[in-house]
Amino acid sequence: MSRQRTRQSPVLVAGLVTVVAALLGACSQVLPMRSSSLIPTDLIPAFRAAATTYGLLSAAQLAAQARVESRFDSSVVSHAGAVGMMQFLPKTWAEFGIDGDGDGVADPLDPLDAIPSAARYEQHLAALVGHLPGDRVALVLAAYNAGPSAVQAAGGIPDFAETRTYIARVNEWAATFATEV
Repeated sequence: MSRQRTRQSPVLVAGLVTVVAALLGACSQVLPMRSSSLIPTDLIPAFRAAATTYGLLSAAQLAAQARVESRFDSSVVSHAGAVGMMQFLPKTWAEFGIDGDGDGVADPLDPLDAIPSAARYEQHLAALVGHLPGDRVALVLAAYNAGPSAVQAAGGIPDFAETRTYIARVNEWAATFATEV
């Protein structure tokens, strides 16, 4: 019995390579890639302590929020003027920012101050939106992203694509980080 080798057309092979590359690229946009998912190890204790102190979001959820907000970059400034790893607006920081590392300065650009401040602020948000129907953490994340008044006006998670995507991304990253913190 003779075996015949089928020669693939270069056009067909190139087309298959293009399709596979496109699929891999699409997957990397939807699913968090493990190689880029590591939480900075020096921040893990801060995420754990904030979760323990404020008890609403888990350490993995807080880390996921920092990943979504800033990719753990404490120097980020948004177009709206939010600053730092946890993206605090100046007015919100003035009310909820704390000196988490005990150095005498509450600085939104210092992750060791911003992480517990975010958890503290989320505890406040939970009190504002906790009476609404739905998942408590999702409501708080929506309030953090869209503002508590938007969540209250909507009677739950507002129908904003950005906010729904934000909640989904935080949940995806939290699942990825669950074994890291």
